[in-house]
Amino acid sequence: VSVDVIANVMFGHGSCSCQVSVWRTGWDSNPRWACTHGGFQDRCLKPLGHPSGTRGHSRAAALDKGVERAILAAVARGRFITFEGGEGAGKSTQVKRLAARLAADGLEVVATREPGGSPGAEAIRDLVLNGAADRWSATTETLLMYAARRDHIERVIRPALARGAWVICDRFADSTRAYQGAAGGTPAGLIETLERHVLGDVRPDLTLVFDLPPEIGLSRAEARAGSEMRFESKGEDFHRRLREAFLAIAEAEPRRCVLIQATETMDRVEARVWDAVTGRLHGRG
Repeated sequence: VSVDVIANVMFGHGSCSCQVSVWRTGWDSNPRWACTHGGFQDRCLKPLGHPSGTRGHSRAAALDKGVERAILAAVARGRFITFEGGEGAGKSTQVKRLAARLAADGLEVVATREPGGSPGAEAIRDLVLNGAADRWSATTETLLMYAARRDHIERVIRPALARGAWVICDRFADSTRAYQGAAGGTPAGLIETLERHVLGDVRPDLTLVFDLPPEIGLSRAEARAGSEMRFESKGEDFHRRLREAFLAIAEAEPRRCVLIQATETMDRVEARVWDAVTGRLHGRG
């Protein structure tokens, strides 16, 4: 099975990039590649160990090794899927269902959540999700969320992706944009700065945005009646702004986001989630 990746490799005093197809057959079971477009030519792209390879050509050999490292890193990296949406949308149920289906395919799956997901982040979750609606300002919430997110990334998400696992997260950075930003009033510039410094290169490959009218979502949330009801108590105006924010995110980033109608039955929603994952990610490596 071929995998398309982009390899950016330093060579001498410059750099070049190309798209390559990698497949695990060929000489000594090493990856073999062929340039589909870009700047690499001739011997730079011979299969590793091939008799006509680059032995004796130190600069080309160094380039070969650099390409190999870039390709193997890209192939080994796992996938990162996030679930977003308002209260009562059914995200947690669908995270569990998707995790089970991917695990049945033989993949390592890490199902996690935000705020939380690591011991330190779970402690912050308790601070943020419990208490009166006005316990924290939106800006304070933003800082708490990003403190939790950084710990979560360092201890759970980044290591899992590095070893090739598929990470499925119930909420991530889009929730801060929507809850604390668009609905809460935290300046977008502050959130963008935190995203840049805290997330780094950890960005979702696919985001599933669950949409439903806020009155339905709040009714569902009240029915499950848990202790973490601080955001549910913020009122319908807040939740209408929240819905609009998630819809705007999905519209602005269609290559990353897929809108899921959460008013359908759980089985229909599961089918739509699976279609999105298989259509965009599954089987591509």
